[in-house]
Amino acid sequence: MPPSRSTTPKAASGAVGNAEAVALLGMSILLFGTAWPAMKGGLADATPVWYAAARAALSAAGSFALVAALGKAAWPTRADWPVILSVGTGQLAGFFTLANLGLGFVPASRAVVLAYTTSFWLIPLGTVFLGERLDRWRVAGLLAGVAGIAVLFNPAALDWSDGRVLLGNACLLGAALTWSGAIFHARIHRWRLSPLQVVPWQMAWAAVLLCVVAAIIEPDGRVGLSATSLVPLAYIALVVGPAATWGANTVSRALPTIVTSLGFLAVPAVGILSSTLVLGEPVTGTLVLGAGLVIAGAALVSLSTLRRGAAR
Repeated sequence: MPPSRSTTPKAASGAVGNAEAVALLGMSILLFGTAWPAMKGGLADATPVWYAAARAALSAAGSFALVAALGKAAWPTRADWPVILSVGTGQLAGFFTLANLGLGFVPASRAVVLAYTTSFWLIPLGTVFLGERLDRWRVAGLLAGVAGIAVLFNPAALDWSDGRVLLGNACLLGAALTWSGAIFHARIHRWRLSPLQVVPWQMAWAAVLLCVVAAIIEPDGRVGLSATSLVPLAYIALVVGPAATWGANTVSRALPTIVTSLGFLAVPAVGILSSTLVLGEPVTGTLVLGAGLVIAGAALVSLSTLRRGAAR
């Protein structure tokens, strides 16, 4: 999951040239997008919460190894723990669990679009708690996003009589909400360590929390010891988690903000394409229209944020 630009301190090291940064941006988009069909496939032989716990635990190990290899390993200070706990609980534990629950009933191509409605949840949070003004860009973006969600939820595209389908879609919107809450806190947090340095600790906290939750609500749950379960798990936990997060943090410092902000909006498109190629999921007109409106709305919200930053 790509980090918010505003959470990445300029002082962090690891800058790269433009060519390398563009390559890393493409790599991160590809990894984040292809994670969705991988998760969907892995859940065929695993229960949702235990699979989320295993993902967080392996990602924690991979992230600790990555920051150590980059020479950036550091022990958190007391000031770092609030954002470790909030992101570890919301963006990681909450998002992983709700996304997995949603994928049990919803195609991966649809799931990635709903999960990327995060920016729309941030608008009321910023308006209510930070007094941010609703300019025309944000209003237009919010309206486009709501229209996209309405298209995806129209009766011709969604079976409203199937409670499991409704629950799955609700879980994915809830996943976007938990992610946005963590991003909101990261925006107002006073950073000591860099976001990359605290990722392993956030993953570790999420793993501990998810193991406790899984033991309570999935006492008979499992992560199947089969290639169906373990190969996707290794991919999303040991490759997507550390590598894509490192790539996203690196390019956010090396490329113009508008490039990274709008570039990561390609993740849903990659998710739809990879779900079609890997899982054989159909690409319907409703999905294309709904995804297009959601992506366009997110782009308008991003442009509004960038304009505000430039004005300041």
